[in-house]
Amino acid sequence: MSTPTRLLDQVRDQIRTHHYSRRTSRSYVGWIRRFIFFHDRKHPKDLGEKEVSEYLTYLAVNRRVAPSTQTQALSALLFLYKRVLRVDLPWLTDVVRAKKQKRIPVVMSRDEVSSLPDHLDGTSWLIAALMYGSGFRLLEVLRLRTKDIDFDRKQILVRAGKGNKDRGALLPARLTIALKAQLASTKRQHATDLERGAGWVELPTAIQKKYPNAGRDIVWQWVFPSTRTYRDPATDQRRRHHFHESAIQRRIRQATQAAGIPKRVTSHTLRHSFATHLLEDGKDIRTVQELLGHQSLETTMIYTHVLNRGPLGARSPFDSL
Repeated sequence: MSTPTRLLDQVRDQIRTHHYSRRTSRSYVGWIRRFIFFHDRKHPKDLGEKEVSEYLTYLAVNRRVAPSTQTQALSALLFLYKRVLRVDLPWLTDVVRAKKQKRIPVVMSRDEVSSLPDHLDGTSWLIAALMYGSGFRLLEVLRLRTKDIDFDRKQILVRAGKGNKDRGALLPARLTIALKAQLASTKRQHATDLERGAGWVELPTAIQKKYPNAGRDIVWQWVFPSTRTYRDPATDQRRRHHFHESAIQRRIRQATQAAGIPKRVTSHTLRHSFATHLLEDGKDIRTVQELLGHQSLETTMIYTHVLNRGPLGARSPFDSL
């Protein structure tokens, strides 16, 4: 058991060296640990292409994971072999690939979206409103910094979104007052944190190295900070994280039930509804693609299946009888 532990420490060190996020670090370490246990705790240096293929096939056939999940596991194992063990695996030709299944997204009607605010309040309401009003993914809105809100240009900047891409998102006019109030609250809290010797936030590695004191600057503070602070063990700084995603997910689920919406609504449903309602309003699909930050137009096309005019916008011939 001690050998895998030492190996995983090496993995964590390499992940930090390559400036991967903490979320990626947890994911990669988890997949590598499961790979080791799948092969009876054998050290990966004694395993190779055959064993990696067996594990990835097991995920697809026995666990029936999604293609993206299998790809994530593959990425973790390739990182292990290339960056830690310094071994280049041959092309994995024998892997059974997980089948991608097209799922039509759950979309709320406009009336259903309008009913949610009655069951949300404060920060939860504003975060949910931004996910629907701007098309944010949950972590994109939670990771907003105060400098990302541009009231003059009526846009919100998404930094390092999915695929590590930046993009501009809509700033709903109806949320201007609420957002300004939120920023004022964040500024007051930050001033109090500074007085107590805290006031730090986590920064991108390059920024932290170039500007060591930027982590206490108001422009880098989270728009939606957590209610608690924590001490970072690496720097001994008293930091504040952003609002936790699980809290928002739980509150949206509770609000959906309270509103009596007969659908399985998640935080991502608000983003789906944003895209679908824009298309219903006649917006060009390429504009919607850009606002969502989709790399492929095919990804955005899925919303044409859930327009309120029926699948693909078609009209049943029965209605012409």
